[in-house]
Amino acid sequence: MTEMSTATTRSSSSAPATSAEDLAVIARLREARDRVKSEMAKVVVGQNEIIDALLIGLLCRGHILMLGVPGLGKTLMARTLARTLDMEFRRVQFTPDLMPADITGTDVMEEDQVTGKHRVSFMQGPVFTNFLLADEINRTPPKTQAALLQAMQEGEVSVGRETYKLKPPFYVVATQNPIEMEGTYPLPEAQLDRFMFNLKVQYPSVDEEVQIIKGTTSKLAAHADRVLGADEVLRLQEIVRGVPIADSVVRYTARLVAATRPGASAAATGARSLDALHKYLAYGASPRASQYLVLGAKGRAILSGKYHVDFADIQAMAAPVLRHRLVLNFHARADNIDSDALVERLLKSVSVEENK
Repeated sequence: MTEMSTATTRSSSSAPATSAEDLAVIARLREARDRVKSEMAKVVVGQNEIIDALLIGLLCRGHILMLGVPGLGKTLMARTLARTLDMEFRRVQFTPDLMPADITGTDVMEEDQVTGKHRVSFMQGPVFTNFLLADEINRTPPKTQAALLQAMQEGEVSVGRETYKLKPPFYVVATQNPIEMEGTYPLPEAQLDRFMFNLKVQYPSVDEEVQIIKGTTSKLAAHADRVLGADEVLRLQEIVRGVPIADSVVRYTARLVAATRPGASAAATGARSLDALHKYLAYGASPRASQYLVLGAKGRAILSGKYHVDFADIQAMAAPVLRHRLVLNFHARADNIDSDALVERLLKSVSVEENK
């Protein structure tokens, strides 16, 4: 990803959104971030950028989709993060025969042992937790995948005539095998759009793999300790939305996302040229991408100890926010162009200079 100018200032109209107490919490987060990564390093080798993105998604009340071949530690990362944050954790292994009720729960008929009368009661599914790992989500049909939509978007589940609220914080991390692998179902665009980030988990380096082999083939069992609690996570989620952001950075974000839409003019978005980008796009990103870019940038800022958002924060969030929201056409497949390459072209085309 191309680095660009990071200079920006707070908007003069932005009032400070952090009290002294909030600043203390943010300072604690900066310290806790290092401790979380230190604790996770006892169990998970490498993957520092993925761990940071998982933390940012949690702070922004977003949900994460992790893409990678089996055996790269995706499940292990999610489970270990939940342990360090002392969050109630549940895992659902998605399979071709999994039904929606297996995730959300269902009404059951019970008999009162005293009176002999029958009553209907709701048996909660695994979605009623703080941290839900949807493992290999693309191994189940779209009907079951869609069972998570309402929970992810609204924080609630409807069963029959009743609607049940999920206790916050509620965080979904889904793992996905590459689509070309046998026995998988492509996620529909509506489902993909509910995920804040799409993270690509890469193979470890040789040195990292040596550490993995040593750590998993010995008698010693590593254990990660608690660093933050669920109550502190809720507080930090509130603080994230109050992080100041300059109007120029917001406008840059809007221009960046608008430039992904075929038919948008270079003049309207302040881009040098969009021909090399639009040639490969069938559809661009919606305003939800703009919202997640700003929220992700705010989360990244406070995670690094800053109290405002700059252009570099937006640029750093561009690939994980946009890569699953750009719908590529047949030209992209023919020329072997992926969404990451198009995001890089986008950042080169849309300059921050227009906002200064």
